Amino acid sequence: MTVSWTESVKDILRWGPLGWLGRGLARLRRRHPTVAVLRLSGTIGRGMRGRSLSLQDLAGDIERAFSLSHIKAVALVINSPGGSPVQSSLIAKRLRDLAEEKDLKVYAFVEDVAASGGYWLASVADEIYADRSSVIGSIGVISAGFGLQDAISKLGVERRVYTAGTSKSMLDPFKPEQAKDVKHLQGLLGEIHEAFKDQVRLRRGAKLKVKEAQLFNGQFWTGAKALELGLVDGLGDLRGELRRRYGAKLRLVLINPPKGGFRRLLGFGGATQQPARMLSDFSSGDLAGDLLAAVEERALWSRFGL
Repeated sequence: MTVSWTESVKDILRWGPLGWLGRGLARLRRRHPTVAVLRLSGTIGRGMRGRSLSLQDLAGDIERAFSLSHIKAVALVINSPGGSPVQSSLIAKRLRDLAEEKDLKVYAFVEDVAASGGYWLASVADEIYADRSSVIGSIGVISAGFGLQDAISKLGVERRVYTAGTSKSMLDPFKPEQAKDVKHLQGLLGEIHEAFKDQVRLRRGAKLKVKEAQLFNGQFWTGAKALELGLVDGLGDLRGELRRRYGAKLRLVLINPPKGGFRRLLGFGGATQQPARMLSDFSSGDLAGDLLAAVEERALWSRFGL
């Protein structure tokens, strides 16, 4: 499409310089297919700091991704070892609701890992792509803790707990484990696991190529193996796959650039547009909280060799 100088001058006089520029940019957007890119990177849950994912923190970014003018699709870039099943479910539902409301395709591109809640998020997409060495799966639920009753006994420490309600101190790490408490916990984990399985069944359906018992046991695989199992649709990267689909003039609009902070000092890395904060920038409470959250996050990542 070409516009003559005469038409341009008329438009400037009619709309003003800023109006003319805005209309020109709008025409350019219409000429070049646009895909919104939303990064979902980090552990999932409200209780963790840094690069954690929750609906509260992501709601604005999700709305912006689906509200861009003239977009063809939304691409999710996923790098998460999982975390909270509730936040996984809430984020996934918001993404699907907007995809259906706006009638837009959603594509997921896995970087290092989409495991557990990370795969729950990936399953939102109409198509999932991964690197052949990505870690995919872990469709299960886990609860981990410690039994410290012998340790405090050796230290000569007396544990004093007062409750109203016979099960209020269930699974207290400083008390011996009770069979009825373990049974109750396993029941809760089973219910959450069923919700996870229902999500995968709903979104992947006939694409799954092996029996559910093999897929829903908590195991994880490389991207290449996940393709054989039907957990992903192809091997590829965001730019290459979307350019193949929408052409070389594709515009990728990043909605939420990665943020820096204390995590970078502890080796979690990632690109950033902000300088890393020094230890002196943190109060003692912030520092202790970030150290604890970093240990928890490191444990989730380390399950997958990352």
